[in-house]
Amino acid sequence: MSSVSVTVNGRANILGHPRGLYTLFMTEMWERFSYYGMRALLVLFMVDQIDNGGLGLADETATAIYGLYTAAAYVVALPGGWVADRLTGAQRAVWIGGIVIMCGHFVLAIPNVGTFFLGLILVVLGTGLLKPNVSALVGELYALDDERRDSAYTIFYMGINVGAAAGPLICGWLARGNWHYGFAAAGVGMLFGLIQYRASRGFLGEAGLSPEAAEQQPAGFRVKAWAAIGIFLAVIASLYLSGLSGWITFNPVRIAQGTTTVIALIALSYFAGLFLFGRLDKDERGRVVVILALFLAAAMFWAGFEQAGSSLNLFAERYTIREFGAFVIPTAWFQSLNPMFIILLAPLYSMLWVALARRHLDPSAPLKFALGLMILGAGFAVMIGAAHLVASGERVLPTWLLFTYLLHTMGELALSPVGLSSVSKLAPRRFVGQMMGVWFLANSLGYIIAGLIAGEFSAEAVEDMPGLYWQIVLTTVGAGVILALCARPLKRMMGSAR
Repeated sequence: MSSVSVTVNGRANILGHPRGLYTLFMTEMWERFSYYGMRALLVLFMVDQIDNGGLGLADETATAIYGLYTAAAYVVALPGGWVADRLTGAQRAVWIGGIVIMCGHFVLAIPNVGTFFLGLILVVLGTGLLKPNVSALVGELYALDDERRDSAYTIFYMGINVGAAAGPLICGWLARGNWHYGFAAAGVGMLFGLIQYRASRGFLGEAGLSPEAAEQQPAGFRVKAWAAIGIFLAVIASLYLSGLSGWITFNPVRIAQGTTTVIALIALSYFAGLFLFGRLDKDERGRVVVILALFLAAAMFWAGFEQAGSSLNLFAERYTIREFGAFVIPTAWFQSLNPMFIILLAPLYSMLWVALARRHLDPSAPLKFALGLMILGAGFAVMIGAAHLVASGERVLPTWLLFTYLLHTMGELALSPVGLSSVSKLAPRRFVGQMMGVWFLANSLGYIIAGLIAGEFSAEAVEDMPGLYWQIVLTTVGAGVILALCARPLKRMMGSAR
C-alpha cells in the first residue's frame, strides 16, 4: 500500500487522489452496472412472447415505455439534487437512492406485470437521488482551484463506463434462461455498490454530509418539505394500487407524445421568458442564443443515439447472426460496445483536442456539436446497407452493428462532454443554476423522441426499414451541416466564453 498511498495536505490519498474518490468510483460503477444491465433487457423483455416469460407487447408500445422510462430517469435528477441540497445532504441521498434502486431491480425480478411497472418506478426514483449527487460529491472532495479536479472526473467517468460495459454482459448472460435472473443480477450489482459505499463512506469526510442550504431555510421548512414529498409518494402509491398499474391500457404511445410536447413547451417557454423578461444585455442574449442552438442539437442527437437500447437492440435480436458454432451471442451484449469504445477512444479524443488547441485549431462548441450529429448520421448510414439485406430476407453479420456503435460513440465523444461545460460558461451568472436544470431537459426530450422513432420500425414491415434509416441520416446530417454553417456566427456570439 505504501507504494500507492501518500499524504497530501494531511489527508490520505491513493495515486494522488482522496480515497473518497474511489468510494464514489465503485458506487457509480455498480449503479451504472445495474442501470445498463437492466436497460439492455428492457425492450427485449417487453416484446418477448408471454410463453417465453415476456410481456408480449407490440414494438411501438414497448419502445414508447422505454422512452418514457429513460426520460423520467433523467428528469428526476433535478428534484433529486434539490432534496440533497435542502434536506438530506448528498451522502445520505446517495445511500437512500441506492437502496431504492436495488429494491426496484429486485421487484423487477418478480414475474408479474404489476410488479414490473412498480420496479421501473422505483428505479427511476432511486436514480433521481443517487445519480446527480454522487457526481456532485466528486467535486466536493476538491477545492475549486485544485488542479486534480479534471483528472478526478476523468477517473470517475471511467467507472461509469466500466459498469456500463459489464452490466449488459453479466445481466444479458443470466437472462438467457429467464429474464428475471437478469433483473435480479442488476439488483445484486446495486447491493454490492451499497455494501462498499457503506464500508468506505468514512473516506468522504464532511463532503456532502449536511444539506448545503440548511442554514438559509425558514422555520418549519424541512417539516413542510418532507410532508410534501410524503404526499407526492402517497399519490403515486394510491394511483398504482387503485388500478393504474395497468396504465399500459391508456396507450403509452400517446402518453409519450404528450410528454414530448410538454417538455418541448417547457424548454422553449423558458428561453422565450429569458429573452423577454430576463433583462439580458447584448452579450448575454448572444450567449443564450448559442445555448438554445446547442439544446436543440443535443435533443436531436440523443433521439438518434438512444436507438441503441430500442430499435437497434431489436435489430440485433431479430436480424443479426449471433450463432457461432454452438455459442449464441446474447443480444444484450451488443449494448456493451458503446462503453467499451468510450474507454478506448476517450483518451485519444482528449489528446486530439489538446493538440488542436496548442495549434489554435480547437473546434468551437457549435462545431463539435455539428461533428457529433454528422458522425451519428454516418452510423445510421451503415444501417441502411444492413437494412437492405434484411429487407431482401437475409440476416446480417454483427459487424454492421459494431461499426454503427463505433461511429455513434465517436459522435458522442465529440458532443456529450462539451454540453454541460459550455452551458456553465455561456449562461448569465444569475441564471446558471436554472440553465443547468433546463439543459437536462434536452436529454429527456431526446430520449422520449427516441422511443417514438423506434416504434416506427416494425417487424411486419421490414421493407420500410431502409427508408426509415435514410430519414434519420438526412435529419441528423442535415442538422449537423446547418449547425456547421452557423458555427462561425455562433462562435462570435459566445464572446469570451469560447
